Amino acid sequence: MEGTHAVEFRGISKYFGDVAANENVDLYLDKGVIMSLLGENGSGKTTLMNMLAGIYFPDKGEILINGKPVSIRSPRDAFENRIGMIHQHFMLVDVFTAAENIILGLEEEGRLDRRQTADRVRQISEKYGFSIDPDKKVYEMSVSEKQTVEIIKVLYRGADILILDEPTAVLTPQETEKLFKVMRAMRDDGKSIIIITHKLNEVMEISDVVAVLRRGRHIATVRTTQTNEAELTEMMVGKKVSLNIRRNTPVNPVPRLTVAGLTCTDSSGVPKLDDVGFIAYGGEILGIAGIAGSGQKELLEAIAGLRKADKGSVIYTPEGKAPEDLVGKTPMEIKDAGVSLAFVPEDRLGMGLVGGMGMTGNMMLRSWTSGKGIFIDTKAPRELAKQVHDFLDVVTPDIDYPVRKLSGGNVQKVLVGREIASSPSVLMSAYAVRGLDINTSYVIYNLMADQKEKGVAVIFVGEDLDVLLELCDKILVLCGGRVSGIVDARTATKEEIGLLMTRLGGKEAKDNE
Repeated sequence: MEGTHAVEFRGISKYFGDVAANENVDLYLDKGVIMSLLGENGSGKTTLMNMLAGIYFPDKGEILINGKPVSIRSPRDAFENRIGMIHQHFMLVDVFTAAENIILGLEEEGRLDRRQTADRVRQISEKYGFSIDPDKKVYEMSVSEKQTVEIIKVLYRGADILILDEPTAVLTPQETEKLFKVMRAMRDDGKSIIIITHKLNEVMEISDVVAVLRRGRHIATVRTTQTNEAELTEMMVGKKVSLNIRRNTPVNPVPRLTVAGLTCTDSSGVPKLDDVGFIAYGGEILGIAGIAGSGQKELLEAIAGLRKADKGSVIYTPEGKAPEDLVGKTPMEIKDAGVSLAFVPEDRLGMGLVGGMGMTGNMMLRSWTSGKGIFIDTKAPRELAKQVHDFLDVVTPDIDYPVRKLSGGNVQKVLVGREIASSPSVLMSAYAVRGLDINTSYVIYNLMADQKEKGVAVIFVGEDLDVLLELCDKILVLCGGRVSGIVDARTATKEEIGLLMTRLGGKEAKDNE
């Protein structure tokens, strides 16, 4: 019946210049329902949710809350309409307690009653099954505890409609299951929840309905029990997509990179890596798992010469040549030594590519020292840019269009394509598919598998344990900068890795070191 939906979008359109981010979107969500919002990168998911959260305002159409048209021009307007958004990157003050962050910015009469605030936080926690200490400082919290504070913050403000953006991206399997239990409790209490995620297995597990966007338009809303992953992917992409990751058995793997006793500290003297050791074999994919901030980024940067190591060695063993220790060498010295190493960093535009350059200019970054005299050879980089463009189906007006104006998926294709084109013997990748749609993600996975089959030692840092278990041959688990275990990806379970990520799997760690 009309007027009973918790949220309804009618003919919503949003334009950025000539680009239609959303166009004539008709979509609704009922009370007590969990909806997953799916779509490729650039399909308009985030833009649509930002209009509901008051960050953008629609150019056309209207939004109805409980059957009544509303004008949401700011996050304050959203809160007044009982809408709260939990962003992937938390907005908390580290030196404040959980309770202080929860009430931050609220206009309350009289003096702040900390005890009353803490009591109310505990009531919300007990009602929905949260586990949080109101007096704990944010800097002392785990990632899942910080996320809990963000969710309680919007509930404290009276939100009945919650938007969660990639909520499980940095959680262990055990933490994800706790979050899903809380989400079901909120749903049973009548809350309406929208979850933005790229993990189809989680979509099938947690949501009641799935809404699919493609190129800014609403394609369909289906009941989760009446669909499957392959059907959802076809709706997102517009064609059938294989959801199988190729993983052949390694053939004659040889040690390519031997890391021993690697120890690093940051500028403040805080340990980031502590006595890390492992062997990466040519012809294998070694996955790196761990809670965010466990040393994954620092490990790859230390190997690539971007971060100084305090102790330890990184021995590169090329085919038919003498081993070379990379510790103490700069990236240029590593290259000059003939080390064939490629690195796809986590920061695509900050460290990997120059945003103001096009594909040709960014390809040239790997070969500019090859020019003779004052002249730089642009012919080869232009040819390479064309090859990457065609092979990876990069969506861009032309190969000289600034990469910073491309979608995240296309930026990643440019970066991965450039690094693979260098024919490395070691390929390191940090969160290669973070924020990418399912179609682009599988392109990247299969590129990694191709490199493995060519005898490359692939080191793949990822956050989706299902993918790590399906793509990799072995998985090294980091916890607090230390190796807590190395497992066989063909026989390990998500639960086993989750325990190692929190150092609860002490026995497994010792058995596999």
